[in-house]
Amino acid sequence: MAQTSLFARLVALVGGAAVAIRHSGDGPRPPAYGTAPAIPDPKPQGKIPTLKMPTAEGWKGDHKPTPAPGLKVNAFARDLVHPRNVVVLPNGDVLVAESMGEDGKPSGLFNHAMAATMKRAGARGDSPNRVTLLRDADGDGVAEERHAYIENVRQPFGIALVGSTLYVGASDAVLAYPYVAGANKITSPGKKLMDLIPGGHWTRNLIASADGTKLYVAVGSLSNIGDAGMAAEENRACIHELDLVTGQSRIFGAGLRNPVGMAWEPVGGKLWTVVNERDGLGDETPPDYLTSVIDGGFYGWPYCYWNRVVDDRVPQDAAKVASALQPDYALGGHTASLGLCWLPEGTLPGFPSGMAIGQHGSWNRSKLSGYKLAFVEFQNGKPVGMPREILKDFLSADEKFSYGRPVGVALASDGAVLMADDVGDVIWRVTGA
Repeated sequence: MAQTSLFARLVALVGGAAVAIRHSGDGPRPPAYGTAPAIPDPKPQGKIPTLKMPTAEGWKGDHKPTPAPGLKVNAFARDLVHPRNVVVLPNGDVLVAESMGEDGKPSGLFNHAMAATMKRAGARGDSPNRVTLLRDADGDGVAEERHAYIENVRQPFGIALVGSTLYVGASDAVLAYPYVAGANKITSPGKKLMDLIPGGHWTRNLIASADGTKLYVAVGSLSNIGDAGMAAEENRACIHELDLVTGQSRIFGAGLRNPVGMAWEPVGGKLWTVVNERDGLGDETPPDYLTSVIDGGFYGWPYCYWNRVVDDRVPQDAAKVASALQPDYALGGHTASLGLCWLPEGTLPGFPSGMAIGQHGSWNRSKLSGYKLAFVEFQNGKPVGMPREILKDFLSADEKFSYGRPVGVALASDGAVLMADDVGDVIWRVTGA
């Protein structure tokens, strides 16, 4: 009877405009940003961690995000269905992965509450399972053509073009399709190159090496901290390197709880990624991060975080902890940094060269964070300073509603910055004012 009553109370809570179940206990903290962040001591929250999420509102009328001074923003495309990632083809066409978390059968009271919350926030439902092609044929900054380019792919996210082959990262496989420039649709079935295990963190991002011989595949963990044991996490929480010549794959970087966005930094020539860290230790503990990925490097998950801080909730492996590399740059706790794109100097007025980062926004802290298109400057191949905002105001001031949630970022053929917004169902276009 008590359990039924608690479940009813949780369901009632998640039906409101916003929900907060169990305050984190450490109160609002300064964001943990930069190369030397001040990370609070962990405060484990038990079996019911903080759960707080704004209701998905979308953009009404002329309402849109606020750009930084000197910039302007317009809708490149509207009325999409949960656009998650955006990739620009050599001819200027834009591909958008439309997908979302699948409805499952959650077990336990907290999982029921979380599932209901995510659905209200527009993060779960019937996945469109589609890659859409957008074309701005007249060059006015708005796509007037839209085509269902690839359909019936399970939760597509990553897209990469190498020569005449288009690769798509579905939640259960890496697929290869024949590509013809200017075509409005691909009807050929995808050839499976690599099996992947769906579920958990389901996004499978892709990026190709400069010479086109390798494909890097980002795969998130099944759980928060290896909750079902590490056998269930095999070949997860890592970035794979897939050799497109031999078809063989190997783990390139490991111990990355949920790596999503990937980009090449041109000075050092390194692969960089943004990673969503673990839950249940407080608002700012540990921070999500931006890091270079060293071949064979291990970054701590689930045994430790940041500078080898041990997570006492996890059965330990001392050798793994000792080998863990510290990430390069903290992005704040639970910002859900998902999109990543290198911006050369001069791309946006007033911004030097650096990384644009789509921060999807938190659901698991007492004061919400993220919900912006951020920018981190690079000097000599390394991030410096504090993050800046390119776009903001995706969240209402009272934190009850989200008008949009940033995800994938790409550089358009005309130099504009494109960003997918999966709550607003928009692709935003940012340029100089």
